[in-house]
Amino acid sequence: VGWQRQDNGPSVQAALEQAASAIIGGRMAVAVQGAGRTDAGVHATGQAAHFDLPDAFDPDRLPLALNAHLPDTVRVLSARGVDDDFSARFDAIGRAYRYRIVTRRIAPALGRGLVWHVGQPLDHLAMTEAAQHLIGRHDFTSFRATHCQAQSPVRTLDTLRLEVEDDGLSLIAEARSFLHHQIRNITGTLVLVGRGKWTPLDVRDALAAQNRSAAGPTAPPQGLYLTRVDYPQD
Repeated sequence: VGWQRQDNGPSVQAALEQAASAIIGGRMAVAVQGAGRTDAGVHATGQAAHFDLPDAFDPDRLPLALNAHLPDTVRVLSARGVDDDFSARFDAIGRAYRYRIVTRRIAPALGRGLVWHVGQPLDHLAMTEAAQHLIGRHDFTSFRATHCQAQSPVRTLDTLRLEVEDDGLSLIAEARSFLHHQIRNITGTLVLVGRGKWTPLDVRDALAAQNRSAAGPTAPPQGLYLTRVDYPQD
């Protein structure tokens, strides 16, 4: 069901908490906090998280110990010790996402569930032009979920660019933080431009409207990846 612990199915957070508790012999429950709360169907190749253990544990041994108790779909790649007041979520100074779109007519067999298969050519130059209207500090009400719980819709989008690939393209987005569904709503809107249904100026107008109904549809979750979380240098 995604990152966040829920009662209606398995989650990445719950799996990590169970594994962390297991490596200390189940002596206590362990709370894990992630840098980003990815929705069901969204992937993470660069998620970061923190938790407290009652005893000292060799960081080099921690990934193998945790992975022995994790499902095959979740893996810990590295670990290191941090200060007691460190927060994986609130100390992050940047997050990077990639949204993968396949434009070829035939859907990928091996990439099923890992990309959005649009199945038609997209005008990446028009999409790039449209994306320029969204870079910078803006009120992104038009591009956040209607049930988004963030106190402010204002975010600073540092990077929004397209990378052309053999079978389609990827949208790269970087910011300190994002609103719920912000990248998926931006992607769905830019695809309208790529299909020729919208112009780049329509995206500018949608942003200015500050109304979710003014923007395009929400892109499906399976193409989205959290690829990197940045922290201040030690």
